Amino acid sequence: MHNDLKQSAAWKDLKSHQEQIKRVPMSALFAQDSQRAERFSTHCEKLYFNYSRNNITDETLDKLIALANQQNLIEWREKLFSGEKINNTENRAAFHTAMRDPHSDNEDVIATHKKLRAFSETLIADKTITDIVHIGIGGSDLGPRLIYDALQTQHNVHKKIHFVSNVDPLELGVVLNLVNAESTKFIVASKTFTTLETMTNADSAKNWVQKNLGDGAVQQRFIAITGHSEKAQNFGIHEDNIFHLPEWVGGRYSQWSAIGLPLCLAFGYDVFQSLLNGAYTADKHFQTAPLSENIPVLMAMISVWYRNFWDYRAQAILPYDERLQHLPVYLQQLDMESNGKSVNRNGIKTSYETSPVVFGEPGTNGQHAFYQMLHQGHDIIPCDFIVCARNTNNSRNLLPGHHQKLIANALGQAQALMLGAHNTEEPHKHFEGNRPSNSIILKDMSAETLGMLIAFYEHKVFAQGVIWNINSFDQWGVELGKTLTSNVLSALEGHKESSLDATSHAILSIIKNTAEPQ
Repeated sequence: MHNDLKQSAAWKDLKSHQEQIKRVPMSALFAQDSQRAERFSTHCEKLYFNYSRNNITDETLDKLIALANQQNLIEWREKLFSGEKINNTENRAAFHTAMRDPHSDNEDVIATHKKLRAFSETLIADKTITDIVHIGIGGSDLGPRLIYDALQTQHNVHKKIHFVSNVDPLELGVVLNLVNAESTKFIVASKTFTTLETMTNADSAKNWVQKNLGDGAVQQRFIAITGHSEKAQNFGIHEDNIFHLPEWVGGRYSQWSAIGLPLCLAFGYDVFQSLLNGAYTADKHFQTAPLSENIPVLMAMISVWYRNFWDYRAQAILPYDERLQHLPVYLQQLDMESNGKSVNRNGIKTSYETSPVVFGEPGTNGQHAFYQMLHQGHDIIPCDFIVCARNTNNSRNLLPGHHQKLIANALGQAQALMLGAHNTEEPHKHFEGNRPSNSIILKDMSAETLGMLIAFYEHKVFAQGVIWNINSFDQWGVELGKTLTSNVLSALEGHKESSLDATSHAILSIIKNTAEPQ
């Protein structure tokens, strides 16, 4: 791994290469190679990845792989899967992959999945419980929420799951108005069991249960997923209802762990196991496929290519499937919280850019929101188009023709971004084209395929972090925000305000003068 990345041979080689290739439009690359669409593609089981609509050639790929080798990607990959403490600022492993390894002999993994199966089977059999309120935030919320939405049209739903993350009282209030105390249980998901938003919502839910069912109900109505069981017991949760979350499972990688409990309760443990199996398939592909055919490595290197050598500052995630409506925001956290850093592993400020801005919206809604910028804006934004070939849900036969039009829009938009439309007489109808995109085709929306998709994006983000020599597994910026929030909260509660800046003082004054009496 080179100490000064921008001065390394592989980096300089790519910089020089970009100066040459930037003058060659993608349409010319297709004209020169009739097999380009087939050659610039690869697959793993039920997932097909096509990257032919990019400003790359075989030479580009060779040079990108050379950069990956220079940065010791293979060695870092081995450290990830062996459980080394690669999260150096917190002295922790990032060993979430063990949670989906069916051959793992890790005691935490074995105990977690044994308890998940037994607990979920027992609760599913209890027909007096119809609803589960899952209280968490960030990784404790986004992963389960994404997966629940994606799979609920595919499987029978045993327990209806309601997700609460925002500390805004409206979200919890709406959920509590939808459920009955007698038929509802609550999951509190927090590794530290101190997260302000989660514990505020948990305390309010606890008060609601006590008001409706009495103090004694808390012990059996609440379930905890945490790394601090004693705090959960102090909250009033019975030890049998507490699931352990190991320190080596990071929040944004935690849906494979006990944080997946709501998925087990919704669909049954076997469906959850299929999700794990899909992620494990992606793990094996990442570990064994040659770098030039390795889906997450290709995704990562193409992203680095655009971020650092073309100065493209954003990436759009465009799932043409309503079941993946939460995928863009899930990937926002995965990418921007992991790699949104300007200091490398050695504590030195980087001279190169890291994470792009990640955003998106399901098609075709996004077409009527921000696609105008994608086609004609000054900023060129690489896109990931994600489509599901088989519309395996209950609406297929009831609403014929919808799925074909959805697919047509996805393919048409990607083609339009690449080809453009050249109109010299009416400049407002001129489209430069040559705007890159990847296409990810899922054969179906099974739990296994979904697990594979999510794991591939995980490994993409990890590989990017290796190239940039940053720690993708901490989030100290988030921690700073928590500290300052505590200072403001103290001021709102009437305590000393001297630690606040002048603007905060002014805003607090307005709020205090206009707030309704409590």
